[in-house]
Amino acid sequence: MPFSSACSRRKALKSAALAMGGLMLRHLPSARAETTPSRFLPVEDLFRAAIAKGQTPGAVAAVGTEGQTVWKGVFGNRALVPHPEPMTWQTLFDMASLTKVLITAPAIMQLYEQGQLKLDDPVCRYLPAFAANGKQAVTIRQLLTHYSGLPPDVDLSTPWSGKETAVSLALNATLQHPPGEQFVYSDINFITLGLIVEKLSGLPLDEYATRAILSPLGLKRTFFRPDPVLGSAIAPTQFDDTHTMLRGVVHDPTTRRMGGVAGHAGLFSCADDMITYAQALLAKRAGKPSPFPLRTETLVLMSTPQQPKGKQDLRGLGWDIATHYSTPRGTVFPPTSFGHTGFTGTSLWLVPETESFVLILTNRVHPDGKGNIIALRRDVATAAALALQRT
Repeated sequence: MPFSSACSRRKALKSAALAMGGLMLRHLPSARAETTPSRFLPVEDLFRAAIAKGQTPGAVAAVGTEGQTVWKGVFGNRALVPHPEPMTWQTLFDMASLTKVLITAPAIMQLYEQGQLKLDDPVCRYLPAFAANGKQAVTIRQLLTHYSGLPPDVDLSTPWSGKETAVSLALNATLQHPPGEQFVYSDINFITLGLIVEKLSGLPLDEYATRAILSPLGLKRTFFRPDPVLGSAIAPTQFDDTHTMLRGVVHDPTTRRMGGVAGHAGLFSCADDMITYAQALLAKRAGKPSPFPLRTETLVLMSTPQQPKGKQDLRGLGWDIATHYSTPRGTVFPPTSFGHTGFTGTSLWLVPETESFVLILTNRVHPDGKGNIIALRRDVATAAALALQRT
């Protein structure tokens, strides 16, 4: 049965299911009496197996549908070195490239709604220096869809530091392909978009994010550059070049050299805030009351294919739809679903038809960068979709 058809039965059955405890959440460390709905046991088995294989030290995850969180899970450890620490639901994670879709893309689209920019305007209209090295024709839409032709990242082969240097490297980058010709996932695209947000808003990106996105959603544990006092609550990532364990300091080397704030990485968050974000986005996209600070039609635009005509790698405005990065869809969720991943081990996948989501938060790079959760993301999404069909 198609995923959307199977899940449409939920509204009729929801009251009975709640009465029977069918939507009980997986037990958290502070609530051991709660039990896991049997349909989500395969999801939990996947996390335990991945941890046993060393694919990640631990995980926090959630599945939701139709405005309800129907399963939560906490697994393994949030730290292995210098000594083991158990994972907790409240753990803060380095969200890595989820920054692109949680902050930078919606910020650009807020400016779009305000009439401050157009998607098919050349980037150099707002950042004149970007025209260097033949980039005059690159548009904002091409940055958002990763069809700009820019390389994946700025040059990190020399020990530069500071935002000014990063800006210069990004603005002076040379195209690898003609604009609109090939999908190449590029951090430079979103570094540049972050600069546009700062230019048009007159605010640093992190301050803009707090004012225009995070505060309207009531997210109090989502931010750039976490206060050091939060260190013990943050999942550590990896040793840096000085053999210092990164904890509360962004893992992405470009963002780290830029001081911790960039359009492509740098955000930290937790499961509760990400659930709030996902549910608010899905509700607003469906035309329901929601504090999400974008219009319904804008969210639909962002989450439907916007790549150049005839191209097979399908991208929304920030969001991934169907590329080789789309393994978090699994094998059951429909092709209209969308999401994004973060290098550190985070992912969020959204199904608009049923307002469903799968959230996975890990620090799979801890402690040595060797963890791999590509298969875990795919398998969890598949198992979660099957569980939702049985709801």
